[in-house]
Amino acid sequence: MLEMLSYGFMQKAFLAGILISASTSLIGVYLILRRMSLLGDGLAHASFGGVAIGFLTGINPFLTALIFAAISSLGINKLVEEAKTYGDSAIAVILSLGMAIAVLIIGYVDGFGANLFSYLFGSILSISNQDLIIMTSVFLTISGAIYKYYSQLMIATFNQDFAKIQGIKITRLESAFTILAALAVVVSIRAVGILLVTALLVIPGLAALQISKSFKSTLLNAAIISETSMITGIYLSYILDLPPSGTIVTLMITALTCAIAHRKYSGSKNADIFEQCAIQ
Repeated sequence: MLEMLSYGFMQKAFLAGILISASTSLIGVYLILRRMSLLGDGLAHASFGGVAIGFLTGINPFLTALIFAAISSLGINKLVEEAKTYGDSAIAVILSLGMAIAVLIIGYVDGFGANLFSYLFGSILSISNQDLIIMTSVFLTISGAIYKYYSQLMIATFNQDFAKIQGIKITRLESAFTILAALAVVVSIRAVGILLVTALLVIPGLAALQISKSFKSTLLNAAIISETSMITGIYLSYILDLPPSGTIVTLMITALTCAIAHRKYSGSKNADIFEQCAIQ
């Protein structure tokens, strides 16, 4: 392990993994409880257009993907409001737009197909210093926002009518939350790629829901499960010469399986805990 950490690229990979896991696990719990798990997948595919724009313009694709995903998240909210459509339909529209832009750029410009491929399947072992700066900024933004607006987010997650009575501005809060989700989605792309990004958002939170006794403990357990799977996955992928993305996601699914088994055989009844949170 110590020999592995002597390599600069491995140090960056582990640090990036810690930042990514913390960001995605926090947002993921809210997405699950809001029944918005597919938002992550939609924003991930939409951000592919931003990645292609980055390669086309010579700007860091990671940065352009962040901007594109944030704009896409607002576009989803706008479609739901203006077109009076369902959320999943709006996600499908924005997803299609992002992928269409990527396909057009790939068809127009030859030469960076291999680089785009790394964004589809992840490339956590090729993290740059600039990527780490962006990841750190995203983590601080997400954790700071959740800490500051924890009560508002929790109330709005469980009972929006009650949130309105409390004077919470739902529309503004929803817009801010979807932007945070977009940021979490894009940073996770560097770890597992666009095709597996939903796993980082959903699986740790879903596993945590099986074993937690309160809302705060769910957030904490989701982070622990995500961090453990990420660090172990990077370690095993290096030792066994396996793709990091597939290893990380496999470990997360293993953790979810164990959590479900624990809940089943221990007779735990945690489902009612979150209904109680709604009236706190």
